Amino acid sequence: MSEAVAPAVRLPSIPLAQRLLKGAGALWFLAVIAGQWLFVYYILAAYMPPTLSGAWERWDETGLIHGFIEGDLPGNLGFISHVLLAAVITLGGTLQLIPQLRQRVPVLHRWMGRTFLAVSVFMAVGGIVLIWGRGTRLNDVTGLATTIDGILILVAAAFALHFIRRRQIDRHRRWAMRLFIFVSGVWYLRVGYMAWGITTGGAGIGERMNGPTDYLLAYACFLLPWAVLELYLRACDSRAVPVKLGMAGVMLAAAGITALGVFGAWMVMWSPHV
Repeated sequence: MSEAVAPAVRLPSIPLAQRLLKGAGALWFLAVIAGQWLFVYYILAAYMPPTLSGAWERWDETGLIHGFIEGDLPGNLGFISHVLLAAVITLGGTLQLIPQLRQRVPVLHRWMGRTFLAVSVFMAVGGIVLIWGRGTRLNDVTGLATTIDGILILVAAAFALHFIRRRQIDRHRRWAMRLFIFVSGVWYLRVGYMAWGITTGGAGIGERMNGPTDYLLAYACFLLPWAVLELYLRACDSRAVPVKLGMAGVMLAAAGITALGVFGAWMVMWSPHV
C-alpha cells in the first residue's frame, strides 16, 4: 500500500516575493512618517509660542531634564536651536526618502539632502555638547548611548557625502537611510518607551531612567531599527524567496510596533502639550 504524498507547497515567485517585501517596508515607512510628522507638530506647537513670547521658562512644562536655566543664555539658545532644528531635520528627512520626490524634483532633493547632512552633523555635535557640557542627562549610561548615536550620525553623514560625490547612487542611498535611522534615535526612544509601556505596563523602567529597560531602550532605539534596516536591505538583494517572505513578516511586525508606539507617544507625551 503506497503512502500518501503531501502536495508540495508552492512559494511565490521572486518578483512577487520582492513586491511583498517592498510593500511591508512601505508600511513601516508610512508608520514612521506619520509618527515623525506628529512629532514635528508637537515640537512647533509646544516650543514655538513660549520661545517667541519670551516665556522660556515654559519649556520645562514638557518634562525636560535641563531645558531653561536662569542666567545661561548660551545654553538656553543652544537648547532651543537644537529642539527647533529637530523639527526641520525630522520633516526634511522623511521627505528625502520619498522616491517620487527624488525622481520628479531632483534639484529639491539635492538641496534638501545637503541641508539634512549639515543639520545632522550640527545637531550630533551639539547634542554631545549638551549631554556632557551642560549635563543634559539623567545618568552616564544613557548619556553614553546618545553619544554613540551621535558618533554614528557623523560616520553615516560622512559616508553618504563620500558616495554621492563619487556618483555611487545606490551606496549613497543606503548610507542616507542609515543616517535617517541614527538621526531618528531620540524619536525611536520615545516610541519605544510607549510601545513597551502599553504592552508590559512599564516593567523595568526606573524613576530616573536607571532601570534595566531604560538602559536597554537607550541603545535599542537606534541599534534595533538599524538592524531591521540592514536585514531588509539584504533581503531585497537576496534571491531566496523564503528570506524575502520572512523579512516581509518582520517588517509588518516593525510597522505594527511603531504604530502602537506612535499612538502611545501622541496620547501620553505629545498631545497634552499641544
